[in-house]
Amino acid sequence: MYLEIAMLAYFVVLFLTLRDIRIFRRTGYRSYRKGALRGLAASSLILIGAITVEAQPNIGLLIVLIGLFINRKGMRERVFTGAGTLDRFLGKTDYVKTK
Repeated sequence: MYLEIAMLAYFVVLFLTLRDIRIFRRTGYRSYRKGALRGLAASSLILIGAITVEAQPNIGLLIVLIGLFINRKGMRERVFTGAGTLDRFLGKTDYVKTK
């Protein structure tokens, strides 16, 4: 059961990281780039915690929890104005950067 919890946390953080990368590519906002980099660090730590869960469940879940705290994103710019729920979930933005 502990391994499933750790892997669910890993996939959620990985999904949010890929969403931040997509929003950064579309808008060019630095806060989404910073969030994507934090997500990569957090997902690596969560994966280490998921591996550790097999040997020591308490320590492994503690490492997963620390990784989830690292994944906190902070303040962001508004990129969704009239987007629906599915568009927000997938990271489609109303704002697109100009070249």
